[in-house]
Amino acid sequence: MATTKIYVVYYSLHGHVETMAREVQRGVNAVEGVEATLWQVPETLPSIILQKVKAPPKADDVPEIRPEQLVEADGFLFGFPSRFGVMAAQFKAFFDATHEIWEKQALAGKPAGIFWSTGFHGGGQELTALTAVTQLAHHGMIFVPLGYTFGSGMFEMSEVKGGSSYGSGTFAADGSRQPTEIELQQAFYQGKYVAQFAKKLKS
Repeated sequence: MATTKIYVVYYSLHGHVETMAREVQRGVNAVEGVEATLWQVPETLPSIILQKVKAPPKADDVPEIRPEQLVEADGFLFGFPSRFGVMAAQFKAFFDATHEIWEKQALAGKPAGIFWSTGFHGGGQELTALTAVTQLAHHGMIFVPLGYTFGSGMFEMSEVKGGSSYGSGTFAADGSRQPTEIELQQAFYQGKYVAQFAKKLKS
């Protein structure tokens, strides 16, 4: 049976989404016959701004993806920080550049999940994913939410936890907070869940 290819595509300014993306990738690769490739979208901020916001260097082991490369994959997991309840402009700019494959509907029927990072409590943990679904819909992609399949982890109340029925998520706070163990567990689970779905769909 041919390998099912999943592209984990992310944008990360301060590293929180990158950490989640690597755990998502691990989850995908845990499914036999499925292979995850990690990609990052191009940065649009000038270097002087990145310096002012103290952004760390981009991961040098993760290549930048071009829109036309999306057609190579059987499924996707897209990750990004939230900006006022929507995906970061860098990721939106990437989707805006997919018009040629949109015209061909080359991604139609391919499954996609979404994961994210937000600053604090608020609508972003659900709204960021909800507003991102419009990008998938225009391409004809199949949105794969988690529902409540993550089990008891979905009902955790003893600690601050990101994520929702739409996908996995984390809180960055002022940038000092890092993804917690349970948030990483949900990211791993999401990678595995979407991989299993994509594998069934391909077969």
